[in-house]
Amino acid sequence: MYVVESKGGAIVCMLLALLFLGTWPALITLLERRGRLPQHTYLDYTITNLLAAVIIALTFGQIGDSTVERPNFFTQLSQDNWSSVLFAMAGGVVLSLGNLSTQYAWAFVGLSVVEVISSSMTVVIGTTLNYFLDGKINKAEILFPGVGCFLVAVCLASAVHSSNAADYKAKLSSWPIDNETGKGTVLPSASEEAVLKDRENGGGPIRKAKAGTATFLIELEKRRSIKVFGKSMFIGLTLTFFAGVCFSLFSPAFNLATNDQWHTLKQGVPKLVVYTAFFYFSVSCFVIALVLNISFLYHPALGVSKSSFKDYLKDWNGRGWAFLAGFLCGFGNGLQFMGGQAAGYAAADAVQALPLVSTFWGVVLFGEYRRSSRRTYILLFSMLFMFIAAVGILMASSGHRK
Repeated sequence: MYVVESKGGAIVCMLLALLFLGTWPALITLLERRGRLPQHTYLDYTITNLLAAVIIALTFGQIGDSTVERPNFFTQLSQDNWSSVLFAMAGGVVLSLGNLSTQYAWAFVGLSVVEVISSSMTVVIGTTLNYFLDGKINKAEILFPGVGCFLVAVCLASAVHSSNAADYKAKLSSWPIDNETGKGTVLPSASEEAVLKDRENGGGPIRKAKAGTATFLIELEKRRSIKVFGKSMFIGLTLTFFAGVCFSLFSPAFNLATNDQWHTLKQGVPKLVVYTAFFYFSVSCFVIALVLNISFLYHPALGVSKSSFKDYLKDWNGRGWAFLAGFLCGFGNGLQFMGGQAAGYAAADAVQALPLVSTFWGVVLFGEYRRSSRRTYILLFSMLFMFIAAVGILMASSGHRK
């Protein structure tokens, strides 16, 4: 079994995890904006997410000789370690619920804001729990100022969301309110869109809508699979905060599974190695996602179109991107746990700075914050600055597990 033992190796694992975990949400969001049903996307994603855990277990988990203290993956499958297995599986359940919630929240409040709020909650709650579970191996005088930076960042994220929502409202103010519901923007007819495009292009020839314009937002609403016009942003924020609570619990649960701080294992039974725990973690994540998304095929939520398992099997549009998202998330989580086992799970929570990566993709791929107000830009850069400070401080607090 391969074990990351150095602080440098742990930091490399965290940085790779940061890249992977910040990229896969962008792929899921891309498919939703192209009109692919979230149930189809998530079913594809969860297959490769489990496959990534199996690959890690069969490679890193089987390298080298199996010892009493560090048994290989296959050796540990037959041992009496079910109390730790249940902790690992509980972590997989809450992660699956959190990921499923954010898939819908991204449509309502945007990729950047969802990731900032949920990641900050993960750090504030989860990192504090991990610090005590790890026997305080991280430097508290460095760790908790980093947590403070995340708290400031979540406040700034809320301000960014409020300012950006006001910008959107101003852009769409030229379109009438739905007289039946009294809220939301009425989608324009083809002739009205042509007039708006002509106006935004300065009276010149009609071209593809520019990111950040009213026409861009209207065309996006027509394409996407989760319709958001006329719906309260409170729905998205509720989903985001629920996801944040779920994300704050999965890492401490995994910590308990691999280190047995509560001494639930029988005497002489070795602790779960990272790779075995991650396998069980991913199995439970897969089962929950499979059950819920098959249910959502026939009983969709939040106005998403109804589908069927037969339709899912025939839907190959964007399936490759969904598979890639699952691999990135699976390998990202595995690397986070490998780094956490070496340097402490509190320090490994530095990967929750993944909104830095997600915001980059949100701006580059989706045109988030294009043509926004000066106030929004100032708040956005302030938020990102606090995240950069937070990830550096959390990594600097890394200890070394004996």
